[in-house]
Amino acid sequence: MPQVRVIADDGAQLGIMSTWDALSLARDRGVDLIEVSPNAVPPVCRLDDYGRLRYEQNKKDREARKKAHNMELREVKLRPKIEEHDYQVKFRTAERLLFDGDKVKVTIMFRGREIAYAQNGRRILERVAADTAKFANVEREPRLEGRNMFMILSPKQDAVAAHQGHKEGSSPRKAAAPTQAAAPAPATPPPANAAPAQPQKS
Repeated sequence: MPQVRVIADDGAQLGIMSTWDALSLARDRGVDLIEVSPNAVPPVCRLDDYGRLRYEQNKKDREARKKAHNMELREVKLRPKIEEHDYQVKFRTAERLLFDGDKVKVTIMFRGREIAYAQNGRRILERVAADTAKFANVEREPRLEGRNMFMILSPKQDAVAAHQGHKEGSSPRKAAAPTQAAAPAPATPPPANAAPAQPQKS
């Protein structure tokens, strides 16, 4: 490339110059000549510290990997004749997993002749879908496989982000223990051989 368009490290446009002149300018300034747009005509280069730019980019990549959540498929199992209290416990478990950013497989397990009333299991799954509609989508509709009926929920990312932001913003404070008045020290009894106190004359 005989000519390049050069940008200074502060963003100033230095114009088009020969590659040799651009390299000489970078050497004089103690920086590197970094190609940022090779497909432009002419190619665009920037005067900057290549080592520092690589360090900052690697740092951003590490932070992005830390924040990235590997979505897993977790499972919550229910019975077709589940009691209301047990349903609430299972629902809160599914809610927590979804807010953690994981998918949830909700499974209804049938035993014996319960399979003849599969519609009861479907009604439970439809209730779970309705109860989680604000923060989850039904990724796979209820389906029967063998003696189990299941559906898969996936979290709504905006709801998860809002929930995690609220959780990080609220820092619980430890309540101070109520202060108690100091109990008066017990009176020290006089020695057994002490003489009784004499009344003073006024």
